Amino acid sequence: MRSIVAAATAVFAVVLCLSRAEGFDEAKAKEAVKKRAASYVAAFNARDAKALAEHWLPEAVYINPLSGVQVEGREAIAEEFKAIFAELKEAKLAVQVEAVRFISPSVAVEDGVARLQTGDEKLEETRYTAVHVKRDGQWYLDRVTEEEIPVVLTHYDRLKELEWMIGTWMESDEGSGTRVKTTCQWSRNQNFLIRWFDVAVEDRIDLAGVQIIAWDPAAKQIRSWVFDTDGGFGEARWTKKDDRWYVTTTSTLADGRKASAVNVITPVDARSFRWKSVNRIIDGQLLPNVDEVVLVRAEAPD
Repeated sequence: MRSIVAAATAVFAVVLCLSRAEGFDEAKAKEAVKKRAASYVAAFNARDAKALAEHWLPEAVYINPLSGVQVEGREAIAEEFKAIFAELKEAKLAVQVEAVRFISPSVAVEDGVARLQTGDEKLEETRYTAVHVKRDGQWYLDRVTEEEIPVVLTHYDRLKELEWMIGTWMESDEGSGTRVKTTCQWSRNQNFLIRWFDVAVEDRIDLAGVQIIAWDPAAKQIRSWVFDTDGGFGEARWTKKDDRWYVTTTSTLADGRKASAVNVITPVDARSFRWKSVNRIIDGQLLPNVDEVVLVRAEAPD
């Protein structure tokens, strides 16, 4: 209860202070702070270290976000910006001022989002709070704090490493008359990869099924589920090591027996990948490995 009363009292004191400030025009002051922010961005994009330093109070303390070095005074701040420009080639800054609030007629707090683009590298975004102090009719920076905005990856982002599987792939063994065919595509919302497969012997489908590949946000891992035409089903966890994917599967066969295996998928190039199955177990019995086969991307029909 005391904390609520104290907070309310503090807010009232700020409002009272602003209301008693003779001639204080909050809208005009807010616009002046925003113009000062725009001037800061222009100086940064012009790579003018001296002009940037002039936006700070003479006694301001600046922390270099790249090195963590803390310096005091405009001359030292200018030197830090020179170091930043030397490290960040072709850096461009943009800010979005979200709010400006006044602690007093001469102290303003600016909140916003800063976006830094360095050449072709990924855009960096931070949320910042800047404290401005008005002195001799001009607004100057006293301090700035920043924190990175966490990047939230979509399920598509998580699965994108498997995007190379999109398309139709074939493997044929002329000696046994066996043909394996898989076709993979994105689901409509690109949250899942869907693979259809069939195994044919002498032009007769011996086994077919569907596999759904997804990002599991709880397990923080790629997982998949498979269902075949015999009535069997299973699930798997995908792990990448170097250039290979290890798919650890557990299954229930159509007759109720339990099975497990590790399937190893190795992309070769844009037109082929290798597949093999090891550590195969059915009902506790270890089975021989399935030798590595090469699947080739099918030619698109004319």
